[in-house]
Amino acid sequence: MATVPFDYMSLPTDVVGAAEAEQPVDKSQPRYHRVRTVRLRQGVTLRTAARQMGSTIRELRKQEDETADLRLSDLHRWQKVLDVPLCELLEEPDHSTLSPPVLQRARMLRMMKTAQSLLENATEPGMKRLAENLVNQILEIMPELKDVAPWHTYGQRRSMDEVGRAAAEPVALSMVGGDVWD
Repeated sequence: MATVPFDYMSLPTDVVGAAEAEQPVDKSQPRYHRVRTVRLRQGVTLRTAARQMGSTIRELRKQEDETADLRLSDLHRWQKVLDVPLCELLEEPDHSTLSPPVLQRARMLRMMKTAQSLLENATEPGMKRLAENLVNQILEIMPELKDVAPWHTYGQRRSMDEVGRAAAEPVALSMVGGDVWD
């Protein structure tokens, strides 16, 4: 069986948006950081990063520009969201690839998300057992991945602690032909 190198451009668009995957990189400008590259390899969406950082997607897109001169506090916030050492976010002039440990973790994270998706969608007992075995084998290699959720099927998932917009902002029933609800 032959192996094929992973290309993040082939990820589903809910992981890597089509617009994000096609952004050109200007090679004539000096590059200061690799925030966007690390975010894509870690499988973190801009929406998730914006929510965790308390910022807007527009602001994070500006920060992801490799030529943007980010403050140390901004890099520290990215480091927490992406769960990588700070030095991995900084551009080094000698080489432009991520370190082997960070690449391995990103690959294992994607593999765990896929295994969790298989487990979640398994309908037959045999497939469910195989998916459980795969999840357990990945956890033997990297126990810190125990809380990784499956790939999103439709949109962004919310945890049980997060409230949807409809619950946070009451709607007037008069808008739909009823009494005012508060």
